Amino acid sequence: MIKTKRVLALSLVSAMALSMFGCTNNSSSGDVNATNGSAEQNGSDNNPGGVTGSDELRQIYIGSWWEEYYTSDHDDVYDNDAVTDIEQAQMQLDNMRAIEDKYNVELHFRNLTWDGTIQSINTSILAGTPDVDVYQVDLQFGVPAVLKGYAQAIQDYAPADSDIFNDQTVMKYLHIEGTDEDYLFSASSNATESYCLAFNMDMIKAHNLENPQDLYDRGEWTWDKWMEYMKILTEDTDGDGAIDVWGYSGWWTTLLTYLLMSNNTDIAATSEQHLDSPATLEVIQFIDDMYNKEGVAKPWSENWDDNVSCYVNQQVAFWTSACWVMQNYGDSDTSKISFEVGVVPWPRGYSVEEGEEYPGYAVAGNWYFIPRGIDDADLVYQVMFDWKNWFDYNIELRDSNTWYADMCYSPNAEDPNRNYTYMLDMAQRPYFDVWGSLDVVSMYNIISSNPEVEHYTAAQYVEANKQLVQDAIDGFFK
Repeated sequence: MIKTKRVLALSLVSAMALSMFGCTNNSSSGDVNATNGSAEQNGSDNNPGGVTGSDELRQIYIGSWWEEYYTSDHDDVYDNDAVTDIEQAQMQLDNMRAIEDKYNVELHFRNLTWDGTIQSINTSILAGTPDVDVYQVDLQFGVPAVLKGYAQAIQDYAPADSDIFNDQTVMKYLHIEGTDEDYLFSASSNATESYCLAFNMDMIKAHNLENPQDLYDRGEWTWDKWMEYMKILTEDTDGDGAIDVWGYSGWWTTLLTYLLMSNNTDIAATSEQHLDSPATLEVIQFIDDMYNKEGVAKPWSENWDDNVSCYVNQQVAFWTSACWVMQNYGDSDTSKISFEVGVVPWPRGYSVEEGEEYPGYAVAGNWYFIPRGIDDADLVYQVMFDWKNWFDYNIELRDSNTWYADMCYSPNAEDPNRNYTYMLDMAQRPYFDVWGSLDVVSMYNIISSNPEVEHYTAAQYVEANKQLVQDAIDGFFK
């Protein structure tokens, strides 16, 4: 089911210039910034370093906690039970066979599990005998691994004219400020994994409210306007004296991250905590207002999934969503969802001026690094590069995966592809903050309705946690 023309995806993604930038203070040691280096076309072939294959069959292993397709372990496109685009899958499978022949290699995933990946990084690399040739990492343990010296620099195995240091059609890297070289790399894509603010369009229309998407297009989608909508949409629909529909529900982790972004601030994007910054205090205060002062957020449930799945039964007007959430609950399937779903970027916060750009996509996991101790890193990287370059530099093919468009598809809407357009819009503005990796930030003292949990004001919350955050940052970046 293709709802979005490939030419539209191509024009939108090309406009993104495939660049990633961090909202960081570059003078701080250990700051993290995703970048594309240069926007110039490199014009080089698939193998600028002239890497040749091994005389003997080389088994290359990627250590991870999940499997990607297609590798040497796969002989048929249907080995991936979730395959949707058969033509694209066949291209990827054929590409794997070509790589095997070209370099005399096989590529495999080794499931180390999440905890096992962390343990392997911290033991086998230190011992000089890494368990795998490439580690797939979440940034919460990938960045520390780099700072401990466990990864080889990309500059040591990829030539200066490589795609990764130029137009980044195939690969991009994540630069950690305070380091002289770069270590983490990942495949370039349209990055529509952003978490949007979804809403029940039927509720919006029933209350004669203007479409939030139109407000966003005019630069009028702000925190105040969103709060106004949530107040109107929080109501007792059956007249029993109890609220049964709320303005918002969602995971507090995502709410915090995206409100920080929409207010152009962070908690731990650099080596100095910003929990006590005025802009971050505004974020905490807004969340406190949602859950307590105004009561427009559905009371927090200890059942994590319930905080989002409640939208299916139309208990909330706005909720945290993403493509995988839409797939899980069937937003594009009218047999599962009877109402129209819209998505919109998060509203502009108080510290952001009208017309000022703010981030829309939280840079997250699925980065790779080649560990110290791998002697043929140039071959390993070239195989990884060719594996990811199944589309042979054709951006339209690369970004033609219809899964994202289908998941964002909104039946019966005037423009059923509009949701996908906003997801791509958010992906143009990446953001990085390690607060979620510090294990010290929790919003329960703000959002919890449990009487046994002490409630903090926004100011009390900041005062109680700012040193904990700084101590955790010091440990993370040491």
